[in-house]
Amino acid sequence: MLVDVKVPVLSESVTEATLLTWHRKTGERVGRNENLVDVETDKVILELPAPATGTLARILKQDGATVAGGEVIATIETEIEAKAQTEAGMEAGAAPAPDSPPSGSSPDALAPAPVVMPAARHLAAEAGLGEDDMGAIQGSGRGGRIVKGDVAAYIKDRSVQPAAPAATPDDAPGATPPTARPAVAGGNRSDRRVPMSRLRARIAQRLVQSQSTAAILTTFNEVNMQAIMDLRARHRDRFEKMHGVKLGLTSFFVKAAVAALKQFPIVNASVEGDDILYHDYFDIGIAVSSPRGLVVPVIRDADALTQAQIEKQVADFGRRATEGKLTLEDLTGGTFSITNGGVFGSLLSTPIINPPQSAILGIHATRERPVAENGQVVIRPMTYLALSYDHRIIDGREAVLSLVAMKEALEYPGSPLLEA
Repeated sequence: MLVDVKVPVLSESVTEATLLTWHRKTGERVGRNENLVDVETDKVILELPAPATGTLARILKQDGATVAGGEVIATIETEIEAKAQTEAGMEAGAAPAPDSPPSGSSPDALAPAPVVMPAARHLAAEAGLGEDDMGAIQGSGRGGRIVKGDVAAYIKDRSVQPAAPAATPDDAPGATPPTARPAVAGGNRSDRRVPMSRLRARIAQRLVQSQSTAAILTTFNEVNMQAIMDLRARHRDRFEKMHGVKLGLTSFFVKAAVAALKQFPIVNASVEGDDILYHDYFDIGIAVSSPRGLVVPVIRDADALTQAQIEKQVADFGRRATEGKLTLEDLTGGTFSITNGGVFGSLLSTPIINPPQSAILGIHATRERPVAENGQVVIRPMTYLALSYDHRIIDGREAVLSLVAMKEALEYPGSPLLEA
């Protein structure tokens, strides 16, 4: 029985996907739930398992092909059918050749033609193999029968044979050799054209969409991180012992953002047509770097989480982003985002809004700088904050005050050990 291999149903926001890498070739055996092919959407890479055990009979879509949810991309010949075909071939097959041919006869003339199994014959027809080709294939099946794997191996071997170089006019006797091209100073100057991954193309599309559809403006402020640094130094060991996770900086910024969004709900809202859609919940997207590019998994209901719970989610996001294990659910939604260019050394930048959100907080590197404090010049760990916002619905007053509220929440943080 032939079983279709289909692309899984994608989410509503994802209409197409790209086949990255087939892990099995035509004619190879596959096991049920074994990963057949990696499927890349504009958000995640999915592993597509085999729906049945058998032989990969046909691949309809090759690496790099664009596919839709539910589309058939391959077929598997299950072992039940393979067994039935084998038994049928045994019944219809010729009797084994005698040990020695009759005197005066050519061994090749009396040797029976090898039995070709149906799946192998089908693959051979697709590849355009003739009788001479089939005669050159050594069958590995019972009684020398040619099975599908034999044909696939022959096609592979034939495809890698070096082709004889074509004769050129320069090969003719008496031809003048071409003038050697002078070497380019500085070494190799070749170009490489590499198609964008679906994720990178989607990032490009969304960033252009954000700048072309929103009236983006950025306001800046700076925060004295001394209180947070002291608090982390004081509670770091106890916090990790209690919760099994390190006390990082991200949870402080998430808590500060939620506090500001509660005071200024418009910063947590979004534009929908001619309406303003207010969100009475706080789903905070955290920008995470991954081998595939920037992804933004979402912390749901961040206002209801403790700092320990936030830190655990952030650590889990980072691990799964590196392993390519983030799901569509992780990356869907979000009412406000936070991006931290400071981990790469950025001192100041203007983050781009992640549509359909209306604002994003950019965090930058913490540097010791001289600042005025109570009439004295002191050295403090300072961080620049940047809030980019959609000026269509957020006025400068709300934007500036919400960033000030974040600054104050960071400069006067509560102890994470006092949270329930």
